[in-house]
Amino acid sequence: MKHASIIALCLTAMATVPTSAAAERETLKVGAFSEASPEKELPDNWEHFTFDDVPSHTRYRLVEEGGQTVIRARSDASASGLIREMSIDPKQYPVVRWRWKAENVIEKGNVHQKKGDDYPARIYITFEYDPDHVGFFGKAKYEAVKMVHGEYPPLAAVSYHWASNTPVGTMVPNPFTKEVMMFVVESGGEKLGTWVAEERNVYEDYKTAFGEEPPMISGVALMTDTDNTGETATAYYGDIRFMGAE
Repeated sequence: MKHASIIALCLTAMATVPTSAAAERETLKVGAFSEASPEKELPDNWEHFTFDDVPSHTRYRLVEEGGQTVIRARSDASASGLIREMSIDPKQYPVVRWRWKAENVIEKGNVHQKKGDDYPARIYITFEYDPDHVGFFGKAKYEAVKMVHGEYPPLAAVSYHWASNTPVGTMVPNPFTKEVMMFVVESGGEKLGTWVAEERNVYEDYKTAFGEEPPMISGVALMTDTDNTGETATAYYGDIRFMGAE
C-alpha cells in the first residue's frame, strides 16, 4: 500500500513561497540538483522517505553524469523515494519542467495492476488538504490523521511515469489509491539511456484528473521502485522547476 502512504505523508516545516517574492520570479527551483555538490549524498531540502511495509529501499545519491550533478536512483526489488515539501500556488506556477533518464523498463510493469505498479522513474506532485474539496466523512478522516500526526496529509496527487508498454498520454488511477492519478509521459525502450526533457501543466492535469480546481501544491517527490515485480531499475533525475503563468 505504498502509494496510499504517499498521500498520508505528514507535512513538516513546509517551505512556503511568499506571494510577493514569488511574483518577482519567472521560475521556482524545486530541485536544483545541478547546483549541488556530487560529494553530498542528497540535495538540500530533499528527504528520503520509506514505507513501513517495504523493507528494501531504493538507493538515491547525487552523482556527476554528463558534466552535471544529478540524482541517481537504483532499485533492486525495493521502493522508497525523495520528497521536497514546498507550498506552491498552481495557478501562479502551473507548469513543471524536468529531465530524466531511465536505463531500463520494468518487464512485468502494468499500470492497471498492483503487482505491476513499478516504474524506473516517476515524479509526484502532491496537493494540500482543503476541507472544501471533501465531504463529511472525508473531513473526519483527515481530522483523525491530524490528531495522530499533528498535520493534515496531502489531499491528492498527480504523478508522471515512465511506463513499460502503456501508450504515452494514458491517464489512469493508481491501482492502490484513487487519490493518485497517473499520467504516462514516456513508455517503452526507445529513449532508454537518453536524457529526456519533460514539461507538464500541473494545473490543467489536476483539473483533468479530478474534475475541479486544484488546491495549493504541497510537495514534489520522485521515486524509482521495483518492489512489486522484484525487478531492478536504474534512473537519473535532473533539475525540476516550476514555471510562472504566461
